Parts: sequence; C-alpha cells; structure tokens
Amino acid sequence: MNIRLNIGTKVALAIAAGAVCVASAVGLLVHHCIATDQLTSARSGMDRRLMTAVYDQAAGRKSEARLDPPDLPAPVSRAVRRGVRVTYLQDGPDPMLWAATRISDRTVLALSRPYGFEVDELAELDRTLVTTGAAATVVVSLAGLALGVRTGRRATAAARTAERIAHGDLDARIGPQGRDEIARLAASVNAMADALAARLEAERRVTADIAHELRTPVAAMVTATSLLPPGPASELVAGGVHKLRGLVEDVLEVARLDAYAVSVETEPRQVSAMARRAVAGLDGAEGQADGPGAVYVNDPPHSPADGRVEVRIVADAVAETDPRRVERILTNLVHNALRHGAPPVTVEVDVETDAETDGDGARPVVRVRDHGPGFPPDLLAVVTASGPQRFRTGCESAGTGLGLTIASGQARLLGARLTFRNHPDGGAEATLRLTGGGPADGGAE
Repeated sequence: MNIRLNIGTKVALAIAAGAVCVASAVGLLVHHCIATDQLTSARSGMDRRLMTAVYDQAAGRKSEARLDPPDLPAPVSRAVRRGVRVTYLQDGPDPMLWAATRISDRTVLALSRPYGFEVDELAELDRTLVTTGAAATVVVSLAGLALGVRTGRRATAAARTAERIAHGDLDARIGPQGRDEIARLAASVNAMADALAARLEAERRVTADIAHELRTPVAAMVTATSLLPPGPASELVAGGVHKLRGLVEDVLEVARLDAYAVSVETEPRQVSAMARRAVAGLDGAEGQADGPGAVYVNDPPHSPADGRVEVRIVADAVAETDPRRVERILTNLVHNALRHGAPPVTVEVDVETDAETDGDGARPVVRVRDHGPGFPPDLLAVVTASGPQRFRTGCESAGTGLGLTIASGQARLLGARLTFRNHPDGGAEATLRLTGGGPADGGAE
C-alpha cells in the first residue's frame, strides 16, 4: 500500500523519531552508569569486609565469613583455587554478591550478601527514566507536529499559488512569512510571477500592435482582390488574402481576450440549438438536418479531409450564457477536429449529473470528438497542464494554431471549463462544461 505523507507529517514524524532515539540513548547511558557504579561500590565494600574477616580469622576472632561454604559458585571456586581474591555477582531470581579468598592450601574464606536491594533500585530508576523519556518525547513530538503543520501549510500555500499562476492567475502572490527557505521560495515565486506577467503583457501588446498595423493593409488587399479579373490566379490571391485576414482577426481576438477587453452578454439558450448553429456556421459549410438530434455538415473547403459532422443530443439543457461565444468555441473545436483529426466528427450534447460534478449540480456539457490519431502526447501534456498555446498545433508541418487558444480564452470568460483528452476508443476529444444549466423546456433558439 502506497501511503503519501505531506511535509508537515514528515517533519513531525522525524522530530518524534529523533526524540525517541535521544530519550532511549540517554536512558541506556544513565542505566549503564548507575548499574556500573552500584556494582563497583558493592564489590569494594565486600572486598573490605572480606579483608577484615581474614584478619579476624588469623587472630582467632569470630567473623561473619564462612569457611568452604557448600553453595560457593563454581566460577568463584576456580578463581580462588588459583590464588585470586575475587568478588562475584551471582545472577538469578535472588542475586547474591560474593567475596572470597584462599587462606590456606585447601581452605577458602567467603562472604555473601543479597544484591536484591540494588536490583530494585535500578528497576525503579529504569521506570523513572521511561516515564520521563515518554513525557519528553510527547512534548517534543507535539512541538514538532506544530512546526510541521505550520511548515506544511506554508509549503501548500506556496504550491497552490504557483498552480494558480500556472493556470493564468498572474495576480496571485504568496504572503511573506519568516526568513527561512520557504520564505525565500515564496519571494522567488512572486518574482517569477512579476516577470512572467510583465513578459506576457509585453507579448500581448506587441501582438495587438502588429495585428492593428496589419489590419489596414489587409483590408486594402481585400478590396484590391475584388477588382481583379476572374481567373485561377485571382482565386489563388483572393484565397490567400482571405486566410491572412482571418489570421489577423484571430490575433486581434486573442489580444482582446488576454486583456479582458471584452464584454459578456448572457441569456438563456438551449445548448442543442447553440451546437447546431455552431456546426452550421462553419466556413463554407452546407448543413442539412437528418432527423431529430442529428445534423450532418459538409467539410469546409479548406479542411484537409472530406467528412461529416454529427450533432448528437443525448440530453438537452438551457444554459445562462453568451450564445455567440459558446458557438465560437464549438466552431473552433469542430474546425480543429476536421483539420487535424479525421472524420466523422461528433458533437455530443449531454448533461452531467450531481455525482459526475462532485455535488456541483447538473451541468450542460458538449463533447467534440474526431476519429483521428488523437493529440500527440507532448501536446496533450501541455494543454492539460496550462491550456492551449498559441501558434502551436502539435503537427510538425502545420502552420499557426489559434483556434484552441481562442476557444480556451472564450471559455475562461464564460466561467466554463474546457478540457482535452484522447478518447479510449481512439481520436481526440474536447469537452466544454457550461455553467448555469437547467432542464430544457423549450427555451428560445
């Protein structure tokens, strides 16, 4: 089982583990020192008592020592037979401390006393050490938890702000807190956002200025082409000028969307009606209805492949939105599917339930899917993370690509959500989720 821990939990656990290690090491060290001192002191006292007993035995006085005691431990007996005066701690349920020496070739003089008092004292010390160590560990762990939670919250706030900046909210900033590494990271993210905003603003102004400067000569070229005599050359020139004019208008629209220099006029409209009009409004399209719930449209003349577009109504709804912008989004999505995908292209109108929207209420949704190779992996990763990028289509031989950029900008203005993916059954799929939906009851078209 893969358990993911946040930085706050990791800091708290690390501090708690450190506190346990320190408390254990200190407890073991104190236990060892006290036990060694106790044993050394007890052996020294027993040796002095043994020497006193030897003097008493030599003087013929009565002493507390015993001659050749039958319960003398074997290690003591072997050491004494070699002529060594020895003190020895006999372990067991009732520990005994011995002191013995040889007073003649075959006679051993020995002393013994219980060692249970020292053992009990050491056990009491161990209990005190465990209690104190546990209390200290709890206190340090709580302090570590507080520090970890604070650090985790600051890191999470920095990450969320960075995500907002990545999704286009260039006004998002991280409030400075402290002078540590996270504060430095926050300052770096804020500086990056300032630099990015300045760069994008300069790019937008340059793009808008170029488009405005091109608008007048392109208009003159359109007028001039209308005066050319009919013929293949005139048609070729007129087609090129028409494409150039459309590109200039697209660039201007992108600049206006970037600057939010647009207004949104909302009204209740049936989603199915907007989808049909978007498909029927394709450049050069000739649409015809083929029964309820389906519309087939010839591919635009400039599309790279001939095919059909089907509008499929699974569940209809009325959305409070700007119909012109919704139709522009769907037109761009269908045109992109016809140009870079493969027919047939399906425009499916549906309504997501509460469970599918995480309790956010029923929401109208439109899915545009083609049957081509799908989005390239690198392009899909980019549009999923930060949205479509202008002048990028994912095709090595393709030219400019502003359709998805405009669609994404229009969706942002409407408060809608535009997502992209490769369909499990093949082909690319773009999904537009609208807001303010309600059941369709014959609303205006």
